[in-house]
Amino acid sequence: MKLCYIFGAGEPSMPAAIPPRGDVLVIAADGGYPLAVRIFGTPDLLVGDFDSLASLPTDVPILRHPVEKDDTDLALAAEEAIRRGATELYIYAALGGRLDHTVANLQLLASLEARGIRATLFGADGVAVTALSAACARFSRRIGTFSVFAFGGRAEGVTLSGVKYPLADAVLTPDRPLGVSNEFVGTAASLAVAQGTLLLFYSVKDGDMPTVSR
Repeated sequence: MKLCYIFGAGEPSMPAAIPPRGDVLVIAADGGYPLAVRIFGTPDLLVGDFDSLASLPTDVPILRHPVEKDDTDLALAAEEAIRRGATELYIYAALGGRLDHTVANLQLLASLEARGIRATLFGADGVAVTALSAACARFSRRIGTFSVFAFGGRAEGVTLSGVKYPLADAVLTPDRPLGVSNEFVGTAASLAVAQGTLLLFYSVKDGDMPTVSR
């Protein structure tokens, strides 16, 4: 597995755990450059149309795109990470800020999952979002709240165990938020979907990130 950290320009967020600098690829997407520098120093690459930076740095490789384009800077950064061999993406400062960009980032998350690329979005206050498609997320002995939402269509075979409000082989739909505000109860928990896509919202401040298997 090759991990890439991507920094966007949403509400600033800090990595839950910062690995040694040499172990990860670091890409800044346009206005995410200052946050990347603050955490890691010079990133490996700066990607974007650069409508959010007052001036461009001279000490980092730059991949410039036109302002009029079909993809967001964050999506372009993700594609470049994949091209460079990344199989898992941690995307920071990807939530909050402009609501339309947050929705775009959630769509990006689901599209990456559909391609077999594991990705997690991180926002302020430890909020994390990951997509599950024909997959299971397992947590060890956690407390706190979480939510799951069907995304892009019906999510079938949804099973939530080790939580306050369990489900067994249930169907969730995008027009009813049945999975909002569930709770971990301090035991091991698993969240699975057999068909379709779930967006899983949780807090990294409540414990470790989940182990996900397909």
